[in-house]
Amino acid sequence: MSAEIIDGRKVAELIRNSVREDVEQWVEKGNRPPFLQVILVGDDPASIVYTGTKSKACKEVGIDSNTMVLQDTISAIELKQIIQDFNQDDSVDGILVQTPLPSHLSKYDVIETIDYRKDVDGFHPMNVGRLSLDQPCFRSCTPAGVMELFKHYSIPVKSKHAVVVGASDIVGSPMAVMLSRENTTGKATTTICNKYTRDLTAHTINADILIVAAGQPHLIKPEMVKEGAVVIDVGINRIADETTEKGYKLVGDVDFEGVKKKASWITPVPGGVGPMTVAMLMKNTLLAAKKSLYPG
Repeated sequence: MSAEIIDGRKVAELIRNSVREDVEQWVEKGNRPPFLQVILVGDDPASIVYTGTKSKACKEVGIDSNTMVLQDTISAIELKQIIQDFNQDDSVDGILVQTPLPSHLSKYDVIETIDYRKDVDGFHPMNVGRLSLDQPCFRSCTPAGVMELFKHYSIPVKSKHAVVVGASDIVGSPMAVMLSRENTTGKATTTICNKYTRDLTAHTINADILIVAAGQPHLIKPEMVKEGAVVIDVGINRIADETTEKGYKLVGDVDFEGVKKKASWITPVPGGVGPMTVAMLMKNTLLAAKKSLYPG
């Protein structure tokens, strides 16, 4: 057998098209376009690429956006004051602080400064807490994108055994919560593994749904995967490859070529989960403008 490929690019395009149509209708009713304020601290090359991708996506769906670039020497007090100003600005619907941040800044302290009603990344403690209670909130974009993939491809989650490899607060932890708690797409029996997990294979081999977000190239080998499992690879790793023009290639946390022979469904890297993250950010920004989740 060979797994069916889950096409994240296609699904992300459908979501962006839907957001674009909703934005047009929103503006036709006399409302201004949604506005996303991005804050970039420093000149990390990857962060510059990510913020550029988000700005491009905003333009494509009719969302206005601005990226404020700050020196990496900015103090926590100065950065938090800037965020507070955007919190008070009624023309700003969503606020996104690009991570990672310079070492002298606390990510958690900075994120908690954002008004949770404008936290379109879904990282604020208020949104994380409401997520755990299956209450309306801004959901972390990457795991929310995975749930959308399940919905689009009619992949059943309820009553399945899901295993999440990776326990980050951006992907792994909220992913486990969504799988186990969400009433519509979720309700799986969920195991979450981390770098301290003993005998990882003992857990992954029993997974009906295996989601990997560990940041380790080709961590998951075929012998670690159950026959017919659904495999979602969230990892994006750059490894050297002299045969390519750039001198590197992008690979996931899963041995794609080997695992696809055992899985029923699998996401490629690139082109799987990655495009969904930005699409869900666009969806969250529109929700913020409409005040759909937090009225008033």
